[in-house]
Amino acid sequence: MLLLVDLDGVVYRGSEPIPGMAELLSRRAAAGDDVVYVTNNSMWYRADYVERLASMGAPVSADRVVSSPRATALYLREVEPGLERVLALGAAGLGRELADVGFTVVMAGAAADRVAREGIDRFEASGRPGAVVVGLDPDLSWERLAVASASIRAGARFVATNRDPIYPTERGLMPGSGAVVAAVETASGVRPVSIGKPAPFLLEEAARAVGARPADAVMIGDGILTDLPAARAVGARCILMLTGVSSRLEAEALRGDEAPDAIAADAPELEAALSMLRAAGSA
Repeated sequence: MLLLVDLDGVVYRGSEPIPGMAELLSRRAAAGDDVVYVTNNSMWYRADYVERLASMGAPVSADRVVSSPRATALYLREVEPGLERVLALGAAGLGRELADVGFTVVMAGAAADRVAREGIDRFEASGRPGAVVVGLDPDLSWERLAVASASIRAGARFVATNRDPIYPTERGLMPGSGAVVAAVETASGVRPVSIGKPAPFLLEEAARAVGARPADAVMIGDGILTDLPAARAVGARCILMLTGVSSRLEAEALRGDEAPDAIAADAPELEAALSMLRAAGSA
């Protein structure tokens, strides 16, 4: 089976691994399943995920990690082949993924410092960005927000890595990329294209990484508003984990096509659900 595995709230919460998940994924990979990680988190570079997952004992390689920044960079390169200069409002991992596909990247923090010295007009005259990409920015400031929104009002394409309102950490639920995107949307008056789940692009890229069809995958995620509709958008099955942002009450209230194929509260329940789906698929 092709397993498309979310990270935050499924494999770990913040710095804390979800008990038994890395071991379960290793067993599945050893048995022949393809494990590809799909995350809306926009802060980190692929190599960061590889190091982190490997340290937990999970099966991983750089080509098996498809993050929303990676998918956003590939999307922009495909739809805007002549685009050169991109302003990134987010963490360093977002800028590195954009640079990897050949864009000249200006981080919003550096741009804000320049605008403070020279003014927005001189910043734009020196090379107005053709696109503004917004993700989770842990150093968000009024100045960074001002630079991003001014660039969009001046005509730059507005792209969001994702619109997750929150994300789970070991300290509880924290504001997600969607909170930053909403601020830029309000300040600019422009609605962005959003690449991450629940849009299908992330899952399509993940399946492409192993030469598979997304409809043949099993999505393992914790988000009723992200993972589950993304799976449905590509025709994949979905197991909803209760280790992140969704509760059992919320999951069991879903009906018909909105309901997951299985619900799992922990790694043992996930293993049982995967065995059930495998048996159902071979019946």
